[in-house]
Amino acid sequence: MQTKAGKAASSWVLCVALIVAMALMAAGCNGGTKEEAPSGTESQADGLSSDGTVLGEGDTVFFFTVTDQEGNETQFEIHTDKETVGEALLAVDLIAGEESEYGLMVTTVNGITADYEKDGIYWAFYIDGAYAQTGVDATEIKEGEQYAFKIEKA
Repeated sequence: MQTKAGKAASSWVLCVALIVAMALMAAGCNGGTKEEAPSGTESQADGLSSDGTVLGEGDTVFFFTVTDQEGNETQFEIHTDKETVGEALLAVDLIAGEESEYGLMVTTVNGITADYEKDGIYWAFYIDGAYAQTGVDATEIKEGEQYAFKIEKA
């Protein structure tokens, strides 16, 4: 009987050791951090920067911030010769969406898709910290203004 108990204890210890080893290996494979898409969003791996960067070419420069559902901010410096914020962001592949009777309805920003129909979340457009009164595709770029998209729940 003692050999059965000894085998059971050995099996249990071996299982615990394997679970710990797998957890350590998984943590080591992603640098010890856990990166997930924010709840209610779908991340898209399309090569976009997650740590902020300078994008585009042109004489006009503006700053653009993306805030995901978890509150994480990513900042970009955009260089462009486009007239509107929407044109500039589309040109550097930071936003995507669908045309509607009201203009561009942005559904994806920096590779993160907000699905209003599924989760009741959407990308809200801000100018200098205030909710924008114009759509991104109708907003002319003005020197000194800062633009942002934030995921919000309806």
